[in-house]
Amino acid sequence: MHFADRLSEAVRRKGNATLVGIDPRPENLPRTLKEKLSGKPGEIGEAFTRFGMNVVDVVAPLVPAVKFQAAFYEAFGLEGIEAFYSSMVYAREKGLIVLFDGKRNDIGSTAEAYAEAYLETPAEGAAEGTRWDADALTINPYLGTDGVKPFVDVAAKHGKGLFVLVRTSNPSARDFQDLVADGKPIYRHVAEKLRDWAEPQRGTSGYSLLGAVVGATYPAELAELREALPGVIFLVPGYGSQGGKAADVAAAFDENGMGAIVNNSRGVTFAYERPEYAQRFQGNWQACIEQAVRDMNDDLAAHTNAGRLRA
Repeated sequence: MHFADRLSEAVRRKGNATLVGIDPRPENLPRTLKEKLSGKPGEIGEAFTRFGMNVVDVVAPLVPAVKFQAAFYEAFGLEGIEAFYSSMVYAREKGLIVLFDGKRNDIGSTAEAYAEAYLETPAEGAAEGTRWDADALTINPYLGTDGVKPFVDVAAKHGKGLFVLVRTSNPSARDFQDLVADGKPIYRHVAEKLRDWAEPQRGTSGYSLLGAVVGATYPAELAELREALPGVIFLVPGYGSQGGKAADVAAAFDENGMGAIVNNSRGVTFAYERPEYAQRFQGNWQACIEQAVRDMNDDLAAHTNAGRLRA
């Protein structure tokens, strides 16, 4: 099934467009997991696996998708990689759309190898772990069409998706993305290329397997890009801990509340560190995460067209 169709169906079924980002850090793990870390081999991997699976248990009934940030797992070598893989498999088993946030890019056969590693569906009977088998992957378009087409070809073949960096949420995004060339900022040139790549890859939902990463921290540009990129699903980072608010992401949605998924990582998965949740749930860290998800869903429903999904 086409990726955008699967994602759109999951958003409708759950009645919201919330994407939970899972970015484990040893210093931020719940006390019950952190206190077991003594520095022995294997402990970090086990803690990350338990954390990821416990988060998935909480959010799977509530949201359509989760996003795993590769860097926080890769930082711990084989232990982290094994935890990453196990958590992704578990999330898929729980019925979630799973995004691999790796921002990969290269050209030619190397790009194709990356795409196959992360997006290819393993052949029937293949050994476990032969492919990551993510539903979607974030990619960097800096190398141009040569660096994007191999990913598109593999994604289309296997019913997977791609999210291309267009307007990122970090403060220094302006260093390059705002530079003007031929009368337009660089991010607009990227958007125009993305529109060309995306158009032939639309599904029955009207949306393409190629999406765009557009930050909530630049609401004016987000609105501008929404108009420029019909048929492109936006992955919107920057809500919550980075300062983006529901009103800032409102322009990402179409009139039916579709066309965007809004990511929240630290604000949800480390909700037990926030006083308003810690005091209310008295050490029940999973209850803190559940309430943070429900509050985000309510916030988006109240201030964006995502509220129409509840109907």
